[in-house]
Amino acid sequence: MDQGGCQMNGGGGGGDGDGGGPDQSGMITLEDLETFSEDGISDSGNPEEDDKPIDDDRLLQYWQDVARGHQVEVSQEMAEPIQQLTSNNQGRSNREAIPFTLLERKEKCGELLWEKRQYEKGHWACVTMHEETYEQSTCYGFMKLMRYICQQNSLGDYLGMTLPIVTVVRTDENHSVISHNVTVAYSLPVEHQAQPPQPHDNEIVIEIWPATTVYTRSFTGPTNEVTIVNQINALAEQLDSPGLRANDSFIVAGYTNPAHINRQNEIWFLERT
Repeated sequence: MDQGGCQMNGGGGGGDGDGGGPDQSGMITLEDLETFSEDGISDSGNPEEDDKPIDDDRLLQYWQDVARGHQVEVSQEMAEPIQQLTSNNQGRSNREAIPFTLLERKEKCGELLWEKRQYEKGHWACVTMHEETYEQSTCYGFMKLMRYICQQNSLGDYLGMTLPIVTVVRTDENHSVISHNVTVAYSLPVEHQAQPPQPHDNEIVIEIWPATTVYTRSFTGPTNEVTIVNQINALAEQLDSPGLRANDSFIVAGYTNPAHINRQNEIWFLERT
């Protein structure tokens, strides 16, 4: 995929729409910030004080401390997006599921092996990063999208969350190495699909992703380079017709807080067009 281009496309080469070592599962993402509980950093011991909103500086310091453990720097400009998502943005934090049509599903002994879905054409905001590590690329991409969602857009307003947040990953020919060149993408909510708010950050691109058919496999737990490679190979083994799918780009879809022990994720294969 070219820098800045992140369309979901099952065609050959460019393709299109996550990371760290096996033990690096605490990266900061949109989901971390939106579901973060202020109780986690309360240390006053006074219930009345604990009920008060945590100030921006204290929240920012908390996330800076977490991020340093993963070689990621959280800048001062992240204070407002962190505060907005942490405080549920005045109750407007309902997450909108990206709609799809279920085409087929395969089970074995009552266990769901994979689903085939159709996602409709739509506008996505995406950013492609290439940092020194895969985890850094993912984290910095998420933070750029956070700022776009939280007012750094042409409307100057909070846009709302959609799920899943997807990350396009690229592998070598043998599907054994994940590239640090990562594209992170956010589907615009239905109310903004007709006229997508434009980002202030020129590295974020608003693109129309065509209607796309994907093969999906659910998995729980951390999303790092090892688990992603394992899930790609597991789904490849389960599909009957590997020639029908793209072979160089895959998507990791995240539905729950990455800090959660049983995170809900999916690996997506794109059907060739």
